[in-house]
Amino acid sequence: MSKTSWDWAALIVVVILFAVLALLSRKTKVNFSWRVIIATVLGILVGVGFSGHTTYVGAFGNVWSEVISALVVPLLLFSIIASIGRIGGSGRLKSISVKTIVLLLVNTFTAAVIALVLGLLFQVGKGFNQALPKGAKPRQVPGVLDTLVGLFPSNLADNWAHNQVIPVVIFAILLAVSLNKAASTPRGEQSVAPFKAFVEAGNVVLSKATQIVVGFTPYAVLSLIAAAIGRSNLKSLLPLLAVLLVAYLGLAIQLFLVQPLILALVGRVNPLPFFRSLWPAGVVAFTSESSIGTIPVTVRQLRSAGVPEETASFVASLGANLGMPGCAGLWPVLLAVFAINAQGIPYSPLRFALLIVFALVVSVGTVGVPGTATITATSLFTAAGLPVPFIAIMQPISQLVDMGRTLVNVAGAANTAVIVARTENELDLDLYKGRKVFDDQDIEADEEIEQSGD
Repeated sequence: MSKTSWDWAALIVVVILFAVLALLSRKTKVNFSWRVIIATVLGILVGVGFSGHTTYVGAFGNVWSEVISALVVPLLLFSIIASIGRIGGSGRLKSISVKTIVLLLVNTFTAAVIALVLGLLFQVGKGFNQALPKGAKPRQVPGVLDTLVGLFPSNLADNWAHNQVIPVVIFAILLAVSLNKAASTPRGEQSVAPFKAFVEAGNVVLSKATQIVVGFTPYAVLSLIAAAIGRSNLKSLLPLLAVLLVAYLGLAIQLFLVQPLILALVGRVNPLPFFRSLWPAGVVAFTSESSIGTIPVTVRQLRSAGVPEETASFVASLGANLGMPGCAGLWPVLLAVFAINAQGIPYSPLRFALLIVFALVVSVGTVGVPGTATITATSLFTAAGLPVPFIAIMQPISQLVDMGRTLVNVAGAANTAVIVARTENELDLDLYKGRKVFDDQDIEADEEIEQSGD
């Protein structure tokens, strides 16, 4: 068979598997999480069975990713304005914001420490003798002042077009706070009532649109996983396999040990239900490699875990850009240790400690910049005086690691949302512990109640 024939055969098989998933949903009523798990297994089988022939198969997942990404900015804009409008006073908003930022940075700090310990323990880069790329140009790193200025909205249409979440979130917060202040008097409340009704209606419509798109997640997961496995070239990865394994070991420690420990100690809840509820969002993050694109799924799953909509939307959107343990904590520090060991650079404990400090500063200074992992690594190398071309050497494995990095980023944001909700006494423990079954219709019911009370 020709390559094209194999591509079409893979596509036909996937369409048949889509029909099986639809049957599981409509006839046997298999729940959402199990359908995602089944789709994951099927995607792996298709990727292995049709290796190198998944071009057409991946189109389904790419279309889904584009559509759900298109929902991110309008969803956040309406959701945050509506949510803060319900939160009310600025004191509570300040409390939620401080807790969120601190917990996100703690995630980055622990990931950076894990990378440093594992890199030194396994002596990553020791004996590396591959020539550095000639003429390798580092990614341009914006200055700290430019980056900070860029966090604020200047042209909302441009921010929207480039999925720049932080400026949109700040703009939404400004409007929401203004709405609350304007409604602080009876006359003002009457004046802003049409705007508030518009925001609430937009939030309901966009929530329903998100539910519809998220409903196709199992099909997208099958498509994206099959395409990712089908295009992998293991031969080119062999020289860097040790770094790949250490990176995933560090990500696993962060995901399965550190984050659950923080959840148990600070949130005072059992971490196991967290993994059950957030599984679909984790799979989408792993396959799409986009923290921002995963936000609608993350918010949906957080709600299924008992986190209120306002907290889920706010923390998930902020966590997609700030305190990213995978992209800004573990990966840049691991690359730095690799470069230090490969070149035999003498490094004192104090200088290693400074790497952690640099990683934290960089994680804040590059918020919202495209190509986060490369930018954060470049910033760290520049700050520490390390050879930037080593970053280019890691490009063959960077995309594979990026799947795990994104998963850990999303899990960290979701973990933070649960803790914030718990410490604010907002977490629905019946939903979180599975004593009550979550249904997407619950969202509609909540919204109807909220609107009838306005």
